[in-house]
Amino acid sequence: MPIHVKAESSDVAPYVLLPGDPGRATYIAQTFLEHPVLYTEYRGLLGYTGTYKGLRVSIQTTGMGCPTTAIVLEEMIQLGSKVFVRVGTCGSLKPELEPTDLVIVQGSLPFDGTTKLYLGEGPAVPLPTWRVLKASADIAEFEGIKHHVCMISSGDAYYGPPWVKEERLKRGAKAVEMEASAIFTIAMLRGVEAGCVCTVSNYVGDKAHQPEEVLQRGVDVMTHVALEAFLKLEMEKPLA
Repeated sequence: MPIHVKAESSDVAPYVLLPGDPGRATYIAQTFLEHPVLYTEYRGLLGYTGTYKGLRVSIQTTGMGCPTTAIVLEEMIQLGSKVFVRVGTCGSLKPELEPTDLVIVQGSLPFDGTTKLYLGEGPAVPLPTWRVLKASADIAEFEGIKHHVCMISSGDAYYGPPWVKEERLKRGAKAVEMEASAIFTIAMLRGVEAGCVCTVSNYVGDKAHQPEEVLQRGVDVMTHVALEAFLKLEMEKPLA
């Protein structure tokens, strides 16, 4: 049994959604999964397993930021999970990315310390697994969901200095969040698959976020897309 994700291999599914917020993990499990079972609540890192249209899926809380996310992901891999998609919120850096829009991440500029510890100080842009990225984009396109396939940036400092925003824009990021770089990096190094879909919560620098009931619609859309992408992946290439 891992140190932080207190579970057995039989508790978790091959396909895993990774929300940061434990409350969101509970919401997704109760709203989207059939017969969800809570398999861990240690340190508030809530984990649930159930089924989505017959496919066994886990929802595992990561907490905020790359350090705790890296711990959770490493331990879920130890438990045998194979495909991971982060589902969370992001802040928009560009006016075309409007609140509640769906963002499908094609790469994340690492403005965090965890990714640098894994990869060193050289230039790097951690990428999702192509198969997961394509499945997510295909679902959004097929269903006519407004979405953006774009570069984002992952960072440690939510209330960071203003110059960081300009640096991210200069390097091609259109949105910011706090976990994707580590997820993509560890997935690549450990030989598993990973992607990231987010809903836009606000414009970076704007302290006003969307009302919870409005943001919830974006959460529902991104969760639906991620789960349907799992079904598509399983249909194309079933996991052993």
